Amino acid sequence: MVTLQIHLMNEEPIVAEVDALPAPGDTLLTAMNPRQRDGKDLRFLAPNVTTVLLPINRVIYIQVLPSTEEERIVGFVRD
Repeated sequence: MVTLQIHLMNEEPIVAEVDALPAPGDTLLTAMNPRQRDGKDLRFLAPNVTTVLLPINRVIYIQVLPSTEEERIVGFVRD
């Protein structure tokens, strides 16, 4: 699972998980567990929705968020 921050036209960005990144020829993005960046429910979805199909032509850009494993990696620290 990959966590994405998806920026849609005329909407606030949403956070969701996908099984794989979209391929160049895809027309839909299947997003699971869609939510606001702060974890709250999206105002335009029913409360019990767990998966949405987003048309790629409504997506401005996608950010790939680091996984929890990547966040634990300690980078170079200068003393």
